[in-house]
Amino acid sequence: MNKSQATDTPYAPDADSQLSASTLRAVAWRIVPFICLLYLLNILDRANVGFARLEMQDDLGLSEATFNLGYGMFYVGYILFEVPSNLLMRRFGARRWIARIMITWGLVSAATLLARDLWTFYALRILLGIAEAGFFPGIILYLSDWFPDRQRAKMTAFFMLAIGLSSVVGNPISGWIMDHLDGVNGWHGWQWLFLLEGVPTSLVGIAVLFYLQDSPRDAHWLTDKQRQWLLDHLADEDKQRRELHGPDRWQAMLQPRVWLLIAIYFTVAVGSNAGGAYFPTLIKGHYQTLTHFQIGLLTALPHLCAIVAMSWVGISSDRSGERRWHLAGSAMAAAGGWSLVAWGPAPAVALAGLCLAQAGMMSMLPVFWTLPSVFLSGVAAAGGIALINSVANIGGFFGATILGQFGLWSIATILLCGGLLSAAALRQWRPTHQSSANA
Repeated sequence: MNKSQATDTPYAPDADSQLSASTLRAVAWRIVPFICLLYLLNILDRANVGFARLEMQDDLGLSEATFNLGYGMFYVGYILFEVPSNLLMRRFGARRWIARIMITWGLVSAATLLARDLWTFYALRILLGIAEAGFFPGIILYLSDWFPDRQRAKMTAFFMLAIGLSSVVGNPISGWIMDHLDGVNGWHGWQWLFLLEGVPTSLVGIAVLFYLQDSPRDAHWLTDKQRQWLLDHLADEDKQRRELHGPDRWQAMLQPRVWLLIAIYFTVAVGSNAGGAYFPTLIKGHYQTLTHFQIGLLTALPHLCAIVAMSWVGISSDRSGERRWHLAGSAMAAAGGWSLVAWGPAPAVALAGLCLAQAGMMSMLPVFWTLPSVFLSGVAAAGGIALINSVANIGGFFGATILGQFGLWSIATILLCGGLLSAAALRQWRPTHQSSANA
């Protein structure tokens, strides 16, 4: 078999399929539920300010525009420190670096209860971004160190179920805290919200030091045969990647493909962060008589839909080996959902639109994050994945402001552009593990 045949042939399991299946199953059960928990806490601590704004905005005397800017200030520190953080993870090891990130961001998130005015709010949001920088791309890189290419969309989808779960669990809890603890110890409900949702993150960050391993080489919970099979298989994929796309150099992260992915991810960053900032407010606008707890329950519904959708899309994409239309189709669905919210002749229609929008946006993510590691490895992968996440998240900085200034149709249009760009620009995409017919 020549090299082109080897790289264009769909991934086939090892001859000893029982060994490969048992190895991947053991790795999945050991790693994925735990990092899903870490990401759940990550999303909760990043986005709970969107729920807190139901009271916090008035308590601090902020306008809608200034609060939206504060929401986006998170991305100032996040963008500046994302690439250095991911490169440092390669130096210090995933276990220690992820633990450091979680401990510091949990403490800063809890400290948001100390916000007193515009400037303390902005400063704490910037500090939260600095503390959290590198977590998400670090986890994506970590998954590429443990799972072969053809399993990665499914595993990424399972890991990213935390986005939906954090809202399904977190929004009702946030509403309950704000309803029942407001005034306790002289604190506002939103202050208790930050404290009770920030401290557990730091405690779990300490547990990371004892639970995670840096690489399969350190996985003593695998048998010797399982560990060797995984190391050999990942090394073979890395060799093919270097032969097809060039050696591991940091300059590789500046190639045009990286900037194409940045453009696509920019669109979902705008949409998802606008949703995080406004979902509770949008639902409150349609259901004005509900308590905070009831709003939390309704806000959880779009995220339940997203859990189902992104699981199905991730599994379907891995089984078929197709990435382009799974990504583009999800973006189109998100655009359709935001259009329904903008049109919204009735509260039920608007709520259905939020469900479709969230399902579409979240379904883009597990497919999208399989793409960088197709052509990047080593230092280039660490820097490239972080570069994509940091630069594209400039969209996150402006997401809430765009929705506030230009309305719901603007978000629908941006997601439509993401779908069209995915469909057109990825036409010639040729991952090492799939045939050109599926590219």
